[in-house]
Amino acid sequence: MKAIARAHTNVALIKYWGKRDETLMLPANSSLSLTVDQFYTTTALEWDESLQKDSFVLNGKEVEDAKVSRFLSIMRQQFQLTSFARISSENHVPTAAGLASSASAFAALALAGSAAAGRNDDRKYLSKLARLGSGSASRSLYGDLVIWEKGNRDDGEDSFGVPFTSELTKDLAIVVAVVSDEVKKVPSRLGMQSTVATSPFFPTWVQEAEKDLVAMKEAFAAADFITIGEITEHNAMKMHATTLGANPPFTYFQPKSLQVMDKVRELRLQGIAAYFTMDAGPNVKVLCERKNEKLVASELTKVVKDVFICHAGEEASVRIDEA
Repeated sequence: MKAIARAHTNVALIKYWGKRDETLMLPANSSLSLTVDQFYTTTALEWDESLQKDSFVLNGKEVEDAKVSRFLSIMRQQFQLTSFARISSENHVPTAAGLASSASAFAALALAGSAAAGRNDDRKYLSKLARLGSGSASRSLYGDLVIWEKGNRDDGEDSFGVPFTSELTKDLAIVVAVVSDEVKKVPSRLGMQSTVATSPFFPTWVQEAEKDLVAMKEAFAAADFITIGEITEHNAMKMHATTLGANPPFTYFQPKSLQVMDKVRELRLQGIAAYFTMDAGPNVKVLCERKNEKLVASELTKVVKDVFICHAGEEASVRIDEA
């Protein structure tokens, strides 16, 4: 039985950066994200007893991926399967460029793997499962706003994505400025490990991120876009400050990343409420209101070539291919 799943990427407004458990992918702080409609992964998976090993085709090319192999082993163990998997996946998002491709990839993989095994797992379980492939994938099982609870248990059973509802999301846009679609030099996992181990700013980051989450929830409850934007921007820069404090220091900023940030600041001086955020990659996401999205996008094209306007995306979905 073949299952075909689709999951969208998400943009973290309150960042996840650093783990308290590397094996179980447990975060040091809780985070909040907005699932977006423009970037997604579609994955077809079939458990096949005739296979001698797993087969993984990504964007039409057969590849070896240690993270995918590890995750398939986890699914086999949890589903009590002995079969290998045949997978065909298409990433409609630049891979490993800081646009959360791993979030959509592992969310889709978890959902397809479960459905192909004939299971009827709930979203909470699937969120915990996807987390074992990529932490931020725990959020991509859901649409709209999602909080990934860091949890307190050592076994990770209380660390999963939870939908967070706000009427304000229908008025929000995220304009993505693609500075580079190349694979980043410092992978997220290595960057986190280095930050946790060596940055003197990391303990303060964890405390600040938790405070930011509380303030962000209050801002959404009050439909206060300005405060939401200010928290989003400040939270992102605090996260990136930890990487500059690592030993050796590193950064995901590129010259054009800084130029995009300056352009956003110029827009604010002109009275346009827009706020930037960056994940572990050079690409910049700009949070604004829908009424200003085309203006913001037009201004960003003066700095970078590729600009995408995103809105709140749907939850991950799956269908069975009977053919």
